[in-house]
Amino acid sequence: MPKRLWGLFLLCGLIVSLHSIQPVYADGFRNPFHDAAAIGQGNAFAAQADNASAVFYNPAGMTQLHGIQTAGGAQFVSVNTKFTSPTGASTTNSGSVVGLPPPGQFFLTANLKDLGISALGNLSAGLGFQNLYGFAAKYPANGPFPTSLTFAQLPLIAIKPTLAYKLTESFSIGLGADILTFAPFLGEGQAERRFQSPPGSGFPAGTELELNGKGTTAGLNASFLYAPWRNEDGKPRLSVAGIWRSQAVLPLNGEFRANGALIANASTAIRLPEVWTGGVAFWPVRNQEREWKVEVDVDYVRWQSLRDDNVQLSNGGVLPNPQQWKNAITVNVGTEYKWLGLTDTRAWDVALRTGYSRSNTPVTDLSFDPAFPDNDVHVASVGVGFLCHAGGKFFGLINCAESGEGFLTKKSIGMDLSYQALVFDTRTVTGSLNPTVNGAYSTTNHAGGVTFRVSF
Repeated sequence: MPKRLWGLFLLCGLIVSLHSIQPVYADGFRNPFHDAAAIGQGNAFAAQADNASAVFYNPAGMTQLHGIQTAGGAQFVSVNTKFTSPTGASTTNSGSVVGLPPPGQFFLTANLKDLGISALGNLSAGLGFQNLYGFAAKYPANGPFPTSLTFAQLPLIAIKPTLAYKLTESFSIGLGADILTFAPFLGEGQAERRFQSPPGSGFPAGTELELNGKGTTAGLNASFLYAPWRNEDGKPRLSVAGIWRSQAVLPLNGEFRANGALIANASTAIRLPEVWTGGVAFWPVRNQEREWKVEVDVDYVRWQSLRDDNVQLSNGGVLPNPQQWKNAITVNVGTEYKWLGLTDTRAWDVALRTGYSRSNTPVTDLSFDPAFPDNDVHVASVGVGFLCHAGGKFFGLINCAESGEGFLTKKSIGMDLSYQALVFDTRTVTGSLNPTVNGAYSTTNHAGGVTFRVSF
């Protein structure tokens, strides 16, 4: 059996990483898009963070929120990648018009003082649930690189308990955990990758090989939000944000199978990188009728910690998987223009948003993987938001607010929509360990998002 495994490594290049499964966004397999309001303005939201998605974007921003705030949504992504080999053979990713199940999330925040709990001071609490990657990457079994990939999926979920404390009217801090695990009701409930054996590997050519695994880990995040300039209503005119997210190592324990038969137990680990984010938001206009915000955020992601992800087998075999990734920077620029108190009842706020992101890939040719054909990318975003208060009806049917003072008395309902065009630079791979992967990759993706909000 060890000879088979080493033969497979020599002939296939063993591009068998279990974590290279997110085909949508640049900057490796990190997915930073989790709220339609933020996405619509180029994901430049860390220094604004004024809705329930602050649980993800900047937990310190939760201190700006009153009562109980909820937000839930999903992103519907069309992945379009065309591969052309040096010989002219080509293929495209296969699957539905949009990936299913879609990446999705739900956020909940609570201002404890507003709920009558004053003993803890200016403390806010939050909780987030995120389906980080959703759907799978699929390529035809008769395509140019079946010995690298025919199917890959990472149905990873994140659970984010968070706390925030307002130290002064201008300065807040946040602290949270990032619990990463798999759920049995999502996909196969495990990380999974399938590919075919080449001739001479020790398996009959065309044998479907599968690696799978699952596990749980946790990381930490810490953040601040500083608003040194406010208007007469106490709302920020200038905000500065900083967020740190720790590295986390996710163990994956599973199996190595051939045509469905168990060959050996397998184990490896996903090393999720440390991330530093800084942001500045400025409101040139912010009064009781209109608000106009512009923001710039920068993410620095320490991908260089990914040096290898070797797969250990229970029979003593090792599947080497060198990575040698490099650090990456993403710049997000966005703006939001909001009209407040529209209609005769002043029940509606309407926001228009747009933004741009530029993200650099951390993936070298050595570790390039068609499961996510990553490269430098331009992302253009637009969005619109509607928030309905007392006196309005959502969709003309549902009262947006209720009378009363209970902590579950509805105060508003909102909906945000976003659209993104992700245009990747064409990439020509020449140095992959698996020569069937070498070639040109052209990717343009489209993503639509929706988020619904209810505040109490």
